[in-house]
Amino acid sequence: MSQLLTLEGLNDLCKNTMMEHLGIEFTEVSNGRLVAKMPIDNRTIQPMKRLHGGATMALAESVGSAGSLTLVDLTKYAVLGVEISGSHIGATREDYVFGIGVLVHQGKTSHVWEIRIEDQKGKLISLCRLTNRIIPIKSEK
Repeated sequence: MSQLLTLEGLNDLCKNTMMEHLGIEFTEVSNGRLVAKMPIDNRTIQPMKRLHGGATMALAESVGSAGSLTLVDLTKYAVLGVEISGSHIGATREDYVFGIGVLVHQGKTSHVWEIRIEDQKGKLISLCRLTNRIIPIKSEK
């Protein structure tokens, strides 16, 4: 795991970003697994007062991308999300949802994550898959 990316480090990276605006907070990090929570409030609901699918996908991409960041040497590699898909299975009005990311594939140039979005009771809200490209950072001479 990257030395910089403890829970505190991941949450610090999110300052002044969309993740901070949506209230996403990382709560658990280990090798190949990452969990974050996001509030269901005026920033993340749709007009019917339920969790917005776009906010759900933002949570999923945030979890999977941050998960890959914890697995690479950030002085040598950049992580870029290249494909995300999601099936919205349920709806919720709970206080929070949780994005639970599990690494499915870790190659030299790509990572694939499965991210389950669950409510506080463990009900599956969305099932998402994210593919990240791992790109070497070119050193400037």
